[in-house]
Amino acid sequence: MEAKLQRRVQRYGWDKAAQYYEAGWQNALTPAQDKTLSIAAASPGETVVDVACGTGLLTFPLAQAVGPSGRVIATDLSGAMVEAVASSARSRGLTHIKTLRADAEHLSEIPADAADLYTCALGLMYVADPARAISEALRVLKPGGRAVIAVWGARAACGWAEIFPIVDARVNTAVCPLFFALGTGGALEGEMSKAGFADVGSVRFASTLIYDDEASALDAAFAAGPVALAYSRFDEKTRAAAHQEYLASIAPWWDGNRFRLPGEFVVSWGRRAGG
Repeated sequence: MEAKLQRRVQRYGWDKAAQYYEAGWQNALTPAQDKTLSIAAASPGETVVDVACGTGLLTFPLAQAVGPSGRVIATDLSGAMVEAVASSARSRGLTHIKTLRADAEHLSEIPADAADLYTCALGLMYVADPARAISEALRVLKPGGRAVIAVWGARAACGWAEIFPIVDARVNTAVCPLFFALGTGGALEGEMSKAGFADVGSVRFASTLIYDDEASALDAAFAAGPVALAYSRFDEKTRAAAHQEYLASIAPWWDGNRFRLPGEFVVSWGRRAGG
């Protein structure tokens, strides 16, 4: 997909997903976010750039860690996601959170050497040019600054992966043509090394996505995630058929009481040389 079109699909898709996102994915993504936060080890007074911030599931713990003497710049391609973070920050009185609608490849409003820490938890899979985004991470970091990036792992290890071909068979969006590429082998670690990061490392780990019933599993997959824009264009007949096909694909992970879908995450880190 042409990069400009892919960014538009992502922007407006996540605008539609924003109101459903936390209900559908907060619990499922917690292990990856917790690992990202642990490795990032944000400290009081630091400046953090949190890219693909979504509704702020990583942003707010980072803001707590850096405290009012620090700053978190939360960016997302989706205006609805950015407004959700800004609204929540206002309601909590967190004036050290700044929000910015921007794609990960073009953080032009953030100057070079601005941040002590760069985080991106489960957003880089959607980016048209991940290598460019990783180079931007290096640019905005101060010498000695560190980056921590989480992505989904290998396709075969993610039980919900059939959502993409199921949707693409009904509307040709190619919404995430290379979704699992960075989680395969040592791809993410390799991209960070190629961009110029030092002391690069990574960890891969399994997780379980739990959904109590068919409705919650369907809402997460279709309304709350990356296919939300395409799904919004389905008529009732198309939705029903897509629902049945997806439920059949995850049926092996119904344990009699709930769905326990396998998942896998990769978290990689690196440091800008110097400092």
